[in-house]
Amino acid sequence: MRLRPSAFGTTLALAVAVLVPRIGACAPGDTDWATYHGDAGQSHWSPLAQIDTSNVARLGVAWTYDTGDAFPGGDLECNPLVVDGVLYGVTPRGAVIALDAATGVRRWTWDAAPERKPLGRLRIRGLARWTDGRDERLFVGVRGRLYSIDARTGGLDEAFGERGSIDLRSGLGRTDLPVSLSSPGAVYGDLLIIGSLVSELPPAAPGDIRAIDVHSGRIVWTFRTIPADGEPGSETWPAPGARDYSGSANNWTGMSVDARRGIVYVPTGSPTYDYYGGNRAGDNLYGNTLLALDARTGRRVWHYQTVRHDLWDRDLASPPTLVDVRRRGRTVPAVAQTTKSGYLFVFDRRDGTPLYPIDEVPIPPSSLPGERPAASLPVPRVPAPFARQRLDDASLTRRTPDAYAAVKKQFDAVLSGPWYTPGTLQGAILLPGVDGGAEWGGSAFDPRRRVLYVNSNDVPWIHRMIERPQGEAMTGKAIYDVECATCHGPDRAGRPPEIPSLLGLADRLAEAEVQDLIVRGNGRMPGFGRLGWSKLLALGDYVMYGRDTAVSVPATAPAAAVGAAGRSTSGSSLPPYIMGGYRKLLDHEGYPGAAPPWGTLNAIDLDTGKYLWRVPLGEYPALAAQGVPTTGTENYGGPVATAGGLVFIGATIHDRKLRAFDAKTGALLWEATLPAGGTATPAVYSVRGKQYVVIAAGSGRVPGEPKSSYVAFALPDATSRH
Repeated sequence: MRLRPSAFGTTLALAVAVLVPRIGACAPGDTDWATYHGDAGQSHWSPLAQIDTSNVARLGVAWTYDTGDAFPGGDLECNPLVVDGVLYGVTPRGAVIALDAATGVRRWTWDAAPERKPLGRLRIRGLARWTDGRDERLFVGVRGRLYSIDARTGGLDEAFGERGSIDLRSGLGRTDLPVSLSSPGAVYGDLLIIGSLVSELPPAAPGDIRAIDVHSGRIVWTFRTIPADGEPGSETWPAPGARDYSGSANNWTGMSVDARRGIVYVPTGSPTYDYYGGNRAGDNLYGNTLLALDARTGRRVWHYQTVRHDLWDRDLASPPTLVDVRRRGRTVPAVAQTTKSGYLFVFDRRDGTPLYPIDEVPIPPSSLPGERPAASLPVPRVPAPFARQRLDDASLTRRTPDAYAAVKKQFDAVLSGPWYTPGTLQGAILLPGVDGGAEWGGSAFDPRRRVLYVNSNDVPWIHRMIERPQGEAMTGKAIYDVECATCHGPDRAGRPPEIPSLLGLADRLAEAEVQDLIVRGNGRMPGFGRLGWSKLLALGDYVMYGRDTAVSVPATAPAAAVGAAGRSTSGSSLPPYIMGGYRKLLDHEGYPGAAPPWGTLNAIDLDTGKYLWRVPLGEYPALAAQGVPTTGTENYGGPVATAGGLVFIGATIHDRKLRAFDAKTGALLWEATLPAGGTATPAVYSVRGKQYVVIAAGSGRVPGEPKSSYVAFALPDATSRH
C-alpha cells in the first residue's frame, strides 16, 4: 500500500473506511461542493434551489462541529469541500478533518504535528482535491510543506515527495526564506498548480508559479513571476539579478482553471518591498498581474498588469472568476478580476481583450528620493468602482460632532488625493485602504442572469512613510525599530487581532519558542536569522521583556542555532524608506473615519456593467443597539449564489453573522449569529436530497474568546422535502 498509518487513529480510520460505505455515495439527488469555491472557475455558484426566497426564513442549525483547537489569534477561514456526503476541512492549528456532511460527526483527523504548540496564525483557506475515479487525494499546505492525504482514510500518500510531503521552497532557489501556502492550488489533470505565501518585507522568496505532479511531488513546470535576466519581462526591472534583490509577486489568493481550453488564470501580488520601489525601477512584471498560463506547460498565453510599479500593496487579492458574458448577441467566455482598489476588470479569457474600455490615469510623482512611480495606471471605465476612490471633507464621518472633530484633525494633517497618491513622510489618505475593495474571499457569479456579486471594504487608512534608521543597529530596540516596528508598531502593541501585540509575550511563550519564530519567520513574517545570533538575542530580549540590551560581539550565530535561515542574502537589507505602520483613520471611539457604509455587497450585471443593487454589509452591535442604521463593516470571505435566488455571505468581522440576501433585490431575508466570526466563504451542498449551507466560524480578526467550529444550516425536514 502507498499509505503510512502514523497512529492508532489513522489505522482505525482505515478500517472504518473499508467496512463502512461512504455516506450518500449512491444516494440520488446529492450535489457536492467538490472544489474550492464550488468549481474550477471559482464561481461560488450552487444549482440547488430547495432553500429559496420563500422559505429561507425557516433556516436553522442542522449541526455544529467544534474543532477543539482554537487559540488566541488563530483563524478558521476555510471553504470546505463536500464529496459523497463527506465534508473535508481544516482547523486553526492546521489539522485536516473529515466529517459526515449530514450530521457533523467526525470520520477522521490528520495532523502533521499534533504535539506542536501554535506559535502564530496559520492561514489555510481550503484544500485541493484530485481523483481519477479510483484514488482520491487531498492537498494541503501546512507550515512550509505541501502534504498529500488519502481522502478515504486520512493517511499520507508515501509515494508523494518525501513520504507524503514536499518542501514548499523547492525550486525557488531561495531555500533560506520562509514559504507557505494560504490558498489551495488548482488541479488540472494530474497536475497541482500552486502559488505561495511569502514575506512582505525583504528578504522575500520569489513568487514563482509551479505545477506539481500529484503522484510523485515532482515539479513539472515553473513560471517565474520575477523574470530571470534575459527573459521576457526582465526589461521592466533594473538589471541584473532582479530575483536576488526583490521577491514576492506571488499568488497567495488562489487561481481558476478553464479545463476546456487548458488555461490557468493566476493573479499575483506586489513585489517586495510593497511601499517603496527605489531599488526596482520600472513596471516590475509580473507583479500585480493577471496571468493566463498554459496549464500543461506553464507557457504564458497572455497577461494584464493592473498596477505598474506598485507602491500601495495593491495585490490582486481575489481569485478570478470565469464567467460568460453576452456581447452583440454572442456569448463571450470571460474572466472577471476584482481588485483591492475597487475596480472590476473583465477580459475575454481566450486572448485577454478587455470587454469594457480601460483608461490610463496619470500617477502623481513621489516626494521620496529615489522613487519613480509608473507614468500611469489602468482604470476601467465600466463598471464603476465598487469602493470609494478618495476621501474629502464632505465624506468624513458625521456620526457625532466629537467623531467628526477627531477625524477632521487627523485628515487635515495629511494629504488627501486619489488612492494612488504615492506615500509621503507627511502621510496620505489611502481609500480604499490597505485591506480595501475586494479581498481574498472572491466573488459569486449567477450563470443564468450573468450577475456578479462582490463584497467590498470601504475604510480609509493613513499611508505614511518613514525614513528607516541608518547605520548599524546595536541595541535590541534599535533592531526592533528597523525590522519590526512597521507591523507591530513602535510600542509593540501591534494591531490586534490582525497583527498580534507583543506586550506580555513572555507570559504566553517560552524564550526558545520566540527565538525559533524570530529566526524562521511565519507566513508573511520574514525570518531574521540573517541578523546573527547576538543581534537575535538582543531583539528577543526587547520583544519579550521590553529590555533594551546592547548587542554583544561577535555578531555571529552557531550554525546549529540559526540553521539555513541564517544565511545572508543580497536582498536582506530594508529600503531607505518604509511604511510607518498599519494605521486606519478612526474616530475617538474607534469607528471608521469615513461616512458609512464601511462595507458593502454589490450586484453587477456583467452584460452591461451596470449595478443592479448595492447594500451595506454588516453592523457594529453597539451602534445597532443605539438605533444607528446598518453601517456595514470590514469583511473577509466571499459570497455564494444559489439557484434558489439567494446570496449567502458571512465575512463581517464585528457582528459574527451569516446572512441571506435576495439575489434580485439585495433585500436581507435571513440572518443567524455564529459562535465566532465567520470570515470564510460558505459551501452549499445536498445529502440524500437535503440542502445544507455550511460556514467555518473562528475568526482571529474578531475580538473575544477564541472559538472554532463548522456550522451547517438546513430547513426543517417537513419543509425540505419537495
